[in-house]
Amino acid sequence: MTSPVLHIKGSVLVGPQEVRQELWIVGSQITYDRPSSGADVQSVTGWVLPGLVDAHCHIGLGAHGAVDDATTEDQAVADRDAGALLLRDAGSPANTRWIDERQDLPRIVRAGRHIARTRRYIRNYAHEIEPEDLTMYVHREARAGDGWVKLVGDWIDRDTGDLSPCWPREALASAIAAAHEEGARVTAHCFGEESLRDFAAAGVDCIEHATGLAPDTIDSFAAQGIAIVPTLVNIDTFASIAAGAQDKYPVYSAHLRDLHSRRYETFAAAHDAGVPIYLGTDAGGVLPHGLVAQEAAELVRAGLSTIEALTAASWGARSWLHRPGLQEGAGADLVIYPGDPREDIGILAAPEHIVMRGTVVL
Repeated sequence: MTSPVLHIKGSVLVGPQEVRQELWIVGSQITYDRPSSGADVQSVTGWVLPGLVDAHCHIGLGAHGAVDDATTEDQAVADRDAGALLLRDAGSPANTRWIDERQDLPRIVRAGRHIARTRRYIRNYAHEIEPEDLTMYVHREARAGDGWVKLVGDWIDRDTGDLSPCWPREALASAIAAAHEEGARVTAHCFGEESLRDFAAAGVDCIEHATGLAPDTIDSFAAQGIAIVPTLVNIDTFASIAAGAQDKYPVYSAHLRDLHSRRYETFAAAHDAGVPIYLGTDAGGVLPHGLVAQEAAELVRAGLSTIEALTAASWGARSWLHRPGLQEGAGADLVIYPGDPREDIGILAAPEHIVMRGTVVL
């Protein structure tokens, strides 16, 4: 018996400028060669992108730590239905390997569990350790993840009442070298200015949030090719966090307000300097999943062109994570839209069809 074939017509956006008129999905793989006659063919028409990428989210994580499998599935479905079919899980205490067996849920690139300084992060999220154990835990989480390790680079220091780095620079250098020995890349949560200098000096691969970028660190990041994932939909919560901290930590509160007020200017400067930027929402924990379209619109507000924001969310992000897009023979995970998202980033908010592993799931 001949396998059913899905024929997708319209505009297949293989890359920002590479457009093909049709593709076929045979089994679960993409092909641009017309299959033999006699196959049972289903046709779908529209503008096609590879499945979008949320390069910073947390599957299996809630406000108070790990959540149950049913809640985890709901998170993954919300991302899928928004068009995010490849997720970089930037730290979770939950074991979500069972998702890999599901053909209808997004693919996940994991960073293991967060590694944080003792009492310097959200309770029940991270391994909380001291600097002398950092390298050991990095080795462990590098082996537990899918090519990434996540460190918490700064957090409020209750002694100073403001953001401050969590790790000595020499401990970071040793830990990042250990991750690289394991074949893993390192990313880090950093809000403030000072921690970014330490991580750049230690050879980090990526920074999450990066609101504290300044001219000197922008230059360092650009020269070293250090990527950033701004998570602007999360940074938008800084104002409410600052309000809640005002009475007890007024310096910290003022710092967050300042970082928030100049966020678009900060990321526009990083973009203009050539710092690699990828899309991430920080969904999980507090924020709901399924925010990829909102984050893409925020990147445009921060100075990226529509094409650059799409690249940060699709072709470029997939290449950065070493995952295929719409190439011949690739797995058929793609999203179909009613119009050209290169002309209007808002179109990402209204996918008409989601195809996963070659099956139309929405």
